[in-house]
Amino acid sequence: MVFRGRFSRNLDQKGRLMLPPELRSALTAESAAAPESSDPSSCSFVLTTYDGCLVAFSWRDWTELEQKFMRIPNPSARVRAFRRLVIGGAEKHTPDAQGRILLSPDHRAYAGLEREATVLGLVDRFEIWNPAALRASMAPEHLEGVTEELAASGIDFSL
Repeated sequence: MVFRGRFSRNLDQKGRLMLPPELRSALTAESAAAPESSDPSSCSFVLTTYDGCLVAFSWRDWTELEQKFMRIPNPSARVRAFRRLVIGGAEKHTPDAQGRILLSPDHRAYAGLEREATVLGLVDRFEIWNPAALRASMAPEHLEGVTEELAASGIDFSL
């Protein structure tokens, strides 16, 4: 399963978002490959709050993350706050027959989503952003030194 690409979408009056077919295909492939899946056509995933946007995880990746959080003994106040944001903000979604998901009022408010949204595929997850907030997050001052940081992580991205 690989999520990639940038897609502009509009929310309808009910707050539904049409997922791009490319992302739905990746979710369906993930669901079909999951040994615990009884319904390969069901492409359920988890959408949560983080970094000013909504972040979507495959069901398998999400349950692994929950298991990791459960193993933390006596978490710090910062970890508890983070857990409230991410785990507490999680909602399970399954696209309807038209490929739409209903974004809750809480999720729309957190991400500042009103009418327009940008959906970004980021390999192992995808994000749903307010387009203006996404542009601000990718301003040049936020990207300074990123190639050096990537190189230190073993990723050579020299162009």
